[in-house]
Amino acid sequence: MINFTKHKEKYLIFSGILALASIVAVALFGFNFGIELAGGSVLEIEYEEERPSIDEVRSDLDELEVADDFQIQELGDKGFIIRTTETDEELYGLVMSALDGAIEREFESIGPSVGEELRNMTIMAMILASALVIIYIAFAFAGASGPVASWQYGIVATVVAFLHDVLIIVGVFAVLGHFLGVQFTIPIVVALLTTLGYSLNDTVVIFDRIRENVGRISGKFEDVVNTSLNQTMTRSINTSLTTLLVLLAIFIFGGEALTYFILALILGVVLGTYSSIFLASSLLLKWKERA
Repeated sequence: MINFTKHKEKYLIFSGILALASIVAVALFGFNFGIELAGGSVLEIEYEEERPSIDEVRSDLDELEVADDFQIQELGDKGFIIRTTETDEELYGLVMSALDGAIEREFESIGPSVGEELRNMTIMAMILASALVIIYIAFAFAGASGPVASWQYGIVATVVAFLHDVLIIVGVFAVLGHFLGVQFTIPIVVALLTTLGYSLNDTVVIFDRIRENVGRISGKFEDVVNTSLNQTMTRSINTSLTTLLVLLAIFIFGGEALTYFILALILGVVLGTYSSIFLASSLLLKWKERA
């Protein structure tokens, strides 16, 4: 039997370093919000003939002298995605006239006030989800015997899922946004909420087994936790591996549009599995020791 709880301090330190690094990354770099969260315009174009280079397209756009923040990204073999913080439809016409031979595929414009509203709604969704989880687990574990109260299970599970798993993914995308221009978009938010649910599900399964074993296994609470982790480890790892195989296939073959959404999900599955097995139980034991 593996002794998971033997190195609980190391798990806590390692996770604390990752979480702190994420906080620093967000504080230093912020987020490169997509137009749906920041406001702006996005134009998808395609060339029937040979596609020019990004430098050539940027040179044509710079001649307009109306905006200096065009973001240009290749799309497929013959297309580009052009983003700007400007929302003036006149700019759209100027851009199309400057790009000789380009055919419009899609144009979208969102005002900054709409983007701010969506950001606020995203934050509220995360807060509401966390609060509902604490309440649900407190009721689900109501009447649990042993040294840990039902509401403590809920808070530990939420802290692990929200302040560890989600926070680290947010930090990764802050770094990717700063150095690679990766945008923080609505699909990434969806991936964060999915991670929250996945991590909580795995953690609750382990906590439920701990609750069941409290009355069955004699000895210290740490022994009960360790036994419960060994009993649920195979289930957690097998579930994560099968999920990862599907996500990796989509990541490799799913196309550029899904790349960072799937990357966020992959990070979520890996972090959720790690935190459920190693971190959640360590936090539970530490809380019990300090009580």
